[in-house]
Amino acid sequence: MDLFEKCYRYEDYRRVVDTGLYPYFRAIADSDATEVTIQGKKLVMVGSNNYLGLTHHPEVIDAAVKAAKRYGSGCTGSRFLNGTLELHEELETLLAKFLNRPACLTFSTGFQACLGVISAIAGKDDIIFCDRDNHASIVDGTRLSFAKTVKYNHNDMSDLEQRLLAAPADKGKLIVADGVFSMLGDIVKLPEIAKLAKRFHARVLLDDAHAFGVLGQLGRGTAEHFNLEKENDLVMGTFSKTLASIGGFVAGEKDVILYLKHKARSLIFSASLPPASTAGVIAALAIVAREPWRREQLWKNADMMRAGFRSLGLDTGLSETPIVPIILGDRDFTFMFWRKLFDRGVFVNPVCAPGVPPGYDLLRTSYMATHSEKQLNFVLEQFAAVLKEMGPPPRSRVENLTAAATNGRH
Repeated sequence: MDLFEKCYRYEDYRRVVDTGLYPYFRAIADSDATEVTIQGKKLVMVGSNNYLGLTHHPEVIDAAVKAAKRYGSGCTGSRFLNGTLELHEELETLLAKFLNRPACLTFSTGFQACLGVISAIAGKDDIIFCDRDNHASIVDGTRLSFAKTVKYNHNDMSDLEQRLLAAPADKGKLIVADGVFSMLGDIVKLPEIAKLAKRFHARVLLDDAHAFGVLGQLGRGTAEHFNLEKENDLVMGTFSKTLASIGGFVAGEKDVILYLKHKARSLIFSASLPPASTAGVIAALAIVAREPWRREQLWKNADMMRAGFRSLGLDTGLSETPIVPIILGDRDFTFMFWRKLFDRGVFVNPVCAPGVPPGYDLLRTSYMATHSEKQLNFVLEQFAAVLKEMGPPPRSRVENLTAAATNGRH
């Protein structure tokens, strides 16, 4: 059997392309954050994770340009060897202070942070308890670890408790979950997790990729949102969303961070974060701290859109954050709905299995502090027009749809 035979026989892509409904890898020619240009057509962008709208902020861009001129375009080496800049250490100090944590370590991507932290911190004598709706980077981190992985139903604390009860008492235990779940837009039940962690002597690791800068009075994320920062042992995050760049981080106790600096393979064997990206994050972090109005406006925009979609009779599922899914329940219907929105000037993200459970296909929308009311009203108007044209989604009348979705991811 030829190893490439599976590639030659891969037909899903070709079938969708032939219908004219293929929605992925759309090349953006121009962008001002809230609007993009694709093949000469302007669209309102409601598919971005640029929550505070900082990717085009003059201070962020200026900082990135200055760093590139001073340090060059890249570090050409890992943090472990020749790739550590004073900029990296400055960013780690600033992040630790912002998060009210003793220490912090940065990675080249948020995905690499998950891979490196989870696989290094949990070993062959440990058990990882993983929410079934966790991001793929967390799932892959558990796969790289030699620890046993036990999955529990999404945000189901009773199920988590039963799995902790069944675990040997002498094993090291790590509970890992997203702070904000990236597809359904709901928030982890951290208060309950904290109680279970204390009871079963487990450690807690939250991936705040979609919570950093969004949740909490100061934007410190999920633990601040629940006033449980001391109960959250480790927090991971990414720079590719609120902080308008690329990269990732983990923050926690000094001894733990020191251990990760010498054991996280995705840190040791990857080139370090480029100077421009690092400096841009430093500038963005300062803006997050001094401009709380952005977070306030973000929530106003998200609440407006969630209410608007629900008034149209659309199912926004478990959403309680600026991630607002529109659950349609059928792949073909979802792709057709996406295409009609695209043609009407609205950019959204269609998500199908395995990104969501089969039959739970959705359009993932997400919002920025910098979206104007005019833009948001335009988006709602286009959704209403497409809904009128296509009729109700196939699963719009199914009761308890969101409850059914909490089972069986990954």
